Amino acid sequence: MQIKILAFGIAKDIFGSANINVELRNNAKAEELKDLLEEKYPKLKQLASYMLAINNEYAQNDSPISITDEVAVIPPVSGG
Repeated sequence: MQIKILAFGIAKDIFGSANINVELRNNAKAEELKDLLEEKYPKLKQLASYMLAINNEYAQNDSPISITDEVAVIPPVSGG
């Protein structure tokens, strides 16, 4: 299945775009998507941490992803 990934902050710079499309197997989990993204974009691994959000909620590694989901890469956030 083809999934559109939204990128924010430094993730947008790493991807070279505010959104990318990736091919995932049906019933893939968030952890599989992270592995795929880190393989395709090795600089993503260099971030201290980042999260995936599925439908505006932070995803756990075992969160399922479906073709209709909105998926985003959320880099570390700092501020004060």
